[in-house]
Amino acid sequence: MMTLASPSRLAWYRLRRHRSALLGLSILTIEVAVSLLAPYFIPADLALRPQPTIILQPPSRAHLLGTDEAGRDILARLVYAGRVSLAVGVLAAAVAVFVGTALGAAAGFYGGWVDTVIMRFTDALLSIPVLFFVIALTVLLGPNPYTLVIVIGVLSWMELARILRANVLSLREMEFTEGARAIGVRDPAIILRHILPNTVAPIIVAGTLGVGHAMLAEAAISYLGLGVQPPNPSWGNMLYNSQSYLWQAPSVALYPGMMIALTVLSINFVGDGLRDALDARMTL
Repeated sequence: MMTLASPSRLAWYRLRRHRSALLGLSILTIEVAVSLLAPYFIPADLALRPQPTIILQPPSRAHLLGTDEAGRDILARLVYAGRVSLAVGVLAAAVAVFVGTALGAAAGFYGGWVDTVIMRFTDALLSIPVLFFVIALTVLLGPNPYTLVIVIGVLSWMELARILRANVLSLREMEFTEGARAIGVRDPAIILRHILPNTVAPIIVAGTLGVGHAMLAEAAISYLGLGVQPPNPSWGNMLYNSQSYLWQAPSVALYPGMMIALTVLSINFVGDGLRDALDARMTL
């Protein structure tokens, strides 16, 4: 007798057939593993301690990618910068998903004045250039990774909130929601136990793509000198610090730029793959 596969198995099967998503996932896995294990095989001094006698050296056995404008090993800084950039991206996306999910679900479920207030507030934030807002708040709160996570996260939830609102508007009229109300289940329990589990797909996709958006925002802010401060490296401030040496040593800027592009592209590949895998309309 033929049995139907579960939705999670079908999604995993579709994801495995998505070659670009698997490529992106493989690249991200390697980057995360190398960043987490960095202290065990690359001394932090190579990334943080200036060595004026070996400034802007070309690649060699001692320094595989050469040295930067302060004599620090570029490969070591790329690895340690990945820890910061990836962490800021993931945590900021998590904050955005939490805020967007909460406000979008509330707007869609309760409707009325709650929906009006939340959606007009969302529209107001969408009309303001996010990067400008992020820079202004970073200047006020101080440039550090924690500020970046909070500021980027709380200013990146609007699109997810609109998507969740549209989904919840239809789900609240479904029979299982009406049945839960009929037996006396309270509204917060209905949202958490019945509504949100049916909106997992857009939340996962938005969260995945949000990591890439947050990393680009961090890179832009750090490039302007308002993000992660030296000597701590991030891919964005490595670009910022290298802009005076583009003609003398272009590779100093090339490597962090390539890492940002490769990582964001990989995240987008994974996001596209998850969107296709979680789409119930997709065929095997």
